[in-house]
Order: sequence, then structure tokens, then C-alpha cells
Amino acid sequence: MACDILLIRHARHADLGVVLSGRGACAGLVDEGRADADRLADRLAGRSFDRVETSPVGRAQETAARIAAPHQLPVQTVDALDEIDFGDWTGRRFDELSADPAWHEWNRARAEGASPGGETMRRVQARVLDHIERVARSGAIGSVAMVTHGDVIRAAVAGVLGLSLDHIHRYAVDPASVTHIRHDGSPVLITLNEVTA
Repeated sequence: MACDILLIRHARHADLGVVLSGRGACAGLVDEGRADADRLADRLAGRSFDRVETSPVGRAQETAARIAAPHQLPVQTVDALDEIDFGDWTGRRFDELSADPAWHEWNRARAEGASPGGETMRRVQARVLDHIERVARSGAIGSVAMVTHGDVIRAAVAGVLGLSLDHIHRYAVDPASVTHIRHDGSPVLITLNEVTA
């Protein structure tokens, strides 16, 4: 049986583009983010989901709750969907990171790089792809919404398409966007970065 996996990036939050929130505490969704999540939930209300899963991080949890509500489904927290562990960079402002050569090297060479004290992109990619594979091969799930984070989705897409992790910034994954992967023996990218207007 084919399994449809919707990888959904959490909606906008107050630290977006300002602070590298990572797995650390950050402000919840802003008004615009809640509105985006509600529009997305309305758009997805007509779909049938077997499960709604989310990263443990608050901004993803809040987005997932809005998506799950019309389906009357519980939200399941899944560690494999967690944000990248940015280690020592967690909670630092992007304007501060821009002065750090290691930050530029990490963004230039994601396939081999690691954040100081944190997680490699290869590890991120392995955990999310392993989870997708397990869900798809369970045979019991036809459709699942997985609410996660931008670079986690980029890593999954790179794996499905056979692209280098060094090139993950060549495609956008916007807040409150949907990336659709269909798995029917092997994963196929159906759509990338669908955003509700």
C-alpha cells in the first residue's frame, strides 16, 4: 500500500530569522504564524490522515495541534522529527553567527560539517529518512502528517532525490509549507514547499 507523507514545516514564530532557536526555548507562534497554521489546517481538513506526528519542539507542537484538530486525532511526538541539535550555536543571534567562520563553513559544506557540540546533517538525514521508511513499511498507514523543521525537511528531500547535503539551500522550505512524499516501495517526491495563500 502506498503511504503519503506530508512533511510540514512549523509556522512562523517570533525568533524566526533573528535567533537560531534550534531545540532551545523560543517564543511561540506569532499571530501571523497562528493564522498561517489555521489556513493550512483548513486546507488539510479535507484529507484523511491516519496519524499526525510532530517534533518535540514547541513551535512544531503548536502547529501540529492546529492541523490535528479538524481530524480529531491526537498528536504524537516523534524524536526523529526533532530540530537539528545546533550545540553551542543554539540560541545565538544570526547577526552574531555571521561573524563566525565556522558558521559559514557549516552552511557551505553541510555534508561533512557539524555544529560545535551538536549534530551532523548526515545524522539528521539518517534519522528522518529511517523514520519515514519505518512508517511507510508498517503497512498500516495510508497518510501521515509530520510537522518538523526546515532543514530536517531539506535533508529528507536531499535523501529522496539523491542530492548532496551541501546543496540543501538550493530549494526553499517555507514556514507552514507542505512537502509531499509518496512511498510505495521507495520514496518519490510529489510536491515541494506548497504554501497556502
